[in-house]
Amino acid sequence: MLNHKIIAKTISLLLIGEALFMLISMFVALYHKGSDVNAHLLSAGITCGAGLLILLVARKPSTSIGKREGYIIVTSGWIIFSFFGSLPFILSGAIPSITDAFFETMSGFTTTGSSILNNIEELPHGILFWRSITQWLGGMGFIVLSLAILPILGIGGMQLFVAEVPGPTPDKIHPRIKETARKLWGIYILFTVAETILLWFGGMSWFDAVCHSFTTMATGGYSTKQDSIAHFDSPYIHYVIIIFMFIAGMNFTLSYFGLHGKFKQIWKNEEFRFYLFFTLIFSAIIASGLILLQNFGIEQGIRDALFQVVSIITTTGFGTNDYELWIPVLSTLVLLMMFFGGSAGSTGGGVKIVRIVLLIKNGYFELKRLIHPQAIIPVRLNKRAVDQSIVHNVIAFIIFYLVIFAASVVVVTIMEPDLDTAIGAVATTLGNIGPGIGSVGPTENFAHLHDITKWFLSFLMLLGRLELFTVLLLLTPSFWKK
Repeated sequence: MLNHKIIAKTISLLLIGEALFMLISMFVALYHKGSDVNAHLLSAGITCGAGLLILLVARKPSTSIGKREGYIIVTSGWIIFSFFGSLPFILSGAIPSITDAFFETMSGFTTTGSSILNNIEELPHGILFWRSITQWLGGMGFIVLSLAILPILGIGGMQLFVAEVPGPTPDKIHPRIKETARKLWGIYILFTVAETILLWFGGMSWFDAVCHSFTTMATGGYSTKQDSIAHFDSPYIHYVIIIFMFIAGMNFTLSYFGLHGKFKQIWKNEEFRFYLFFTLIFSAIIASGLILLQNFGIEQGIRDALFQVVSIITTTGFGTNDYELWIPVLSTLVLLMMFFGGSAGSTGGGVKIVRIVLLIKNGYFELKRLIHPQAIIPVRLNKRAVDQSIVHNVIAFIIFYLVIFAASVVVVTIMEPDLDTAIGAVATTLGNIGPGIGSVGPTENFAHLHDITKWFLSFLMLLGRLELFTVLLLLTPSFWKK
């Protein structure tokens, strides 16, 4: 039987936490003397009030929490966050449409970065800060943040961690889940502060540096400028963001090792080596094309190629160049990279590098098994045999991903008759990337799409952020059986 009270109590506590971050945005608006101060204050009041009301109803729940409760909390949490998180946009008048406000907020919390805004630089500072902080919170996962608090309240958190990080090989920094959550957030905050200082040193204002650090470490891609990172004509700023995007796309366990000087542990990680390999190979191919075929200067060609490759593979979605103006083979490579994603245990979306590696290895070993049918040839990762159930999970995930992608393209083309736009919109929202191709490319946005399309793409963002199974399980009748 479902523990409804524990679900309600957890959601209520998370809403109260969300309200506190709205108050921070209010103080930012107050400091900049913006017109959105009251909107943030009212939004915080409504959100906190709703949280307290639910908390009163859910008094004295039992402390047991199972997998079903964990999946419901995580999925409903993202939807509820996005509903209440859209209030500052609506109440301030920055995004008066409920559909557009929800789309923008869901895009923020899922770290997708797809936007409907055409006037970013005209928006108040408080709204831009709130927009950035939704990605920062969603990047590591508001649920993971709560894991450091829930055990204190007598609520177990392991099931939430499994639902939030359902990758095939989630490493734990510490055997106790609350300590894992605290260490993850400590690393996350440390890198955010470091990037902020470096961007400020490169000429960004403190406000721009903070907002871009939030969205870089979250691999989210929201910018305070309409032209994204292309607005900042500074190679230094571009290289700083490249480095931190790459770090954010790594497994955070490896970042922990790196901060403790255990660099051999990083290099031993097979997923990291493939992550680096794919990044360098794609960057080299695109840089060669830009320099030799599109008359880019050597340094700019290398920088733009490296920036765009890291941005797409990590699913950040920042841009310094319009890849749709590149020759078709290069822009096709960009579309291909939208199906990669960062490492497992990172803030990146997409399929994840480790799944691609396991799929390639399993395919190769399947050929060997055909030649040697009596041989036992296990798939290995980091020199350890991978359980066959994990391999099956990976294959199932990728099949589901491709089927959902194809079906979603068909659905979107019903409302948006441009096939390129449908492919780009589905690929970028399901992969939590941001810019797509066609009329939702890097210099365009999603404002012109039909409202029904926006709601459907918002669902794809949630599906992609929680790696399919967490959401799909809730749609199966067996999940709800006693």
